[in-house]
Amino acid sequence: MRPMKKEGADQRAEERVSAAWPVDLGAATGVTRDVSASGMFFETDATYALGNEIRFAVELDTPGGKLMLRCRGSIVRLEPRENRVGVAVKITESQLEAPRSLSDLSRTNS
Repeated sequence: MRPMKKEGADQRAEERVSAAWPVDLGAATGVTRDVSASGMFFETDATYALGNEIRFAVELDTPGGKLMLRCRGSIVRLEPRENRVGVAVKITESQLEAPRSLSDLSRTNS
């Protein structure tokens, strides 16, 4: 991840970082391009409409292991790209979760 330069009359309130993380959109997938505390931009093959609510999950690799960031937000910008679409989302709700593993389940059942 690296901070991105702000150019021109940027309306973002939070600093963005460039990141390529997998995005689970339910029936489709995508890849993040930049992320901030209040929003995310990702590319996908799926079709979306401006202003719609969206739910998605991002898989994060951390030094402590994998985490899932589950988000809800609204689509604020769409950018047609070659065979994909760029989707900018303002995050309205998020929750960080550790994925449950078999070893976690066996410890809680003993």
